[in-house]
Amino acid sequence: MNCRTPTLGTWVFTLALSIGAVTTSAQDQPPWPDDPPKPAGSSFPVVGPPDGELPPDYTPLTGMQNVRLGFPEGRHSYWVPGLQFSSNVFSNSHEQPGNSNWTADNYFIGNLSLVKVRRLSMLAINYSGGGYLSTDSRWGSGYYQQLALAQNIQTKRWLIQILDQFSANPQSSFGFGGVTNLGVPGVGGSLGTVISGLGGNYFPNVGVYGVGAYRYNLVGLQATYALSHRGSVTFAGSYSFLDFQEAGNIDSRTTVGSVGYNYALSRNDTIGLVYRFSSYQFPGDPQAYGSQVMSFAYGRKITSRLGFRLFIGPEITNYRIPVGSSSQNVGFSATANTTYAFRHGILTLAYIHGLNANSGVLVGSNLDEVEATISRRLTPVWTGSVHSGYSRNSPVAGTTVGHPVYDNWYVGAGVNRPIGGDFNFGLSYTAMNSSYLPACIGAVCNNSSTYSTITANFQWHPRPSLLE
Repeated sequence: MNCRTPTLGTWVFTLALSIGAVTTSAQDQPPWPDDPPKPAGSSFPVVGPPDGELPPDYTPLTGMQNVRLGFPEGRHSYWVPGLQFSSNVFSNSHEQPGNSNWTADNYFIGNLSLVKVRRLSMLAINYSGGGYLSTDSRWGSGYYQQLALAQNIQTKRWLIQILDQFSANPQSSFGFGGVTNLGVPGVGGSLGTVISGLGGNYFPNVGVYGVGAYRYNLVGLQATYALSHRGSVTFAGSYSFLDFQEAGNIDSRTTVGSVGYNYALSRNDTIGLVYRFSSYQFPGDPQAYGSQVMSFAYGRKITSRLGFRLFIGPEITNYRIPVGSSSQNVGFSATANTTYAFRHGILTLAYIHGLNANSGVLVGSNLDEVEATISRRLTPVWTGSVHSGYSRNSPVAGTTVGHPVYDNWYVGAGVNRPIGGDFNFGLSYTAMNSSYLPACIGAVCNNSSTYSTITANFQWHPRPSLLE
């Protein structure tokens, strides 16, 4: 790939080590807790609700994962299986927006969540797998899988994190499952919230417009070294693929590497500087991109109440194959996510702007995406949620001519409640709209479709079983 040497990365790394060398001493403590979680005790895990106090979240600011309100896994090792039935009912068929017939995809799923805690490490696995049957004869049947895995290894100075996320899904993950547990791996609820989601450009735009089922996998490795009680440096790298089963979609391969410096201004506030290099390639297409981003980062954590993270900085994109006289584009990258807990409820917001691998229909895209969810306990057993999202994908500047700009939004609401001690019921309604604006002259160019989705989810799991 004809991309310039990422000399900015060397500068950031040197700066981080220089600052760290000044502040490091033999008495310095790492920015994460010195006393890691202990092995399982004599009872099943107690998960703290938003109204309670959680152990602090020591996720590094400049790493791959989103910040959280705290670690809810407690000090116990456990595993819990489960069974799940979900019905996704559409107001029209998946690929014929003018068809007013109602169709349904019925999912039969097995769940597993496992947490293994040792003195210096923790393994967390959430998995859901099974199949679906569709009343739409063109869709027929297929399989469904979701996996989220994280392994943390902690020493006096080092925090090593290994991550893997896999999805085999019959449709876009954008708004999939509403506010039920259909789109969540594992048993869901408090027992399945151990693993923090990936943020920013590490997580691709998995087929907002791509047609049909897809497979996606991301594996990442992250290492954070404590230079002092306030300062640390984080190295991160990941590789992901996105493959569609049906012809006509555009697959992608993404490799990301970053180095960042974290500095704690106070107990709650952290600033950082991060350099990220990304490589985007598309099997069967000669075009490819190399992206360099230098971002300023700011994070604020108030355990059990607030988690906030912001990245913003310039983005330089180099093209493997020049388009006309253009072989480079200069823009900016920005990501932000926050989780805020209020009395009996939680609000989450996420925003991303910058180069992304693709949405299934473009050879790379400039992505703008925002999602929001607010959940509140309505009664001692009922929880209500409202969710919404907007996504806009446009061609990479200078690389394509005559390609449309794609817009997608969803909005919906739902309720969840436990039934007895082992069952959970969720019901959600979502309205979705997909549209694109072709590059044409004169006439109003607009092609859009709006459809509704009703998701009913029934889930069973026994009480967690302790692991020795």
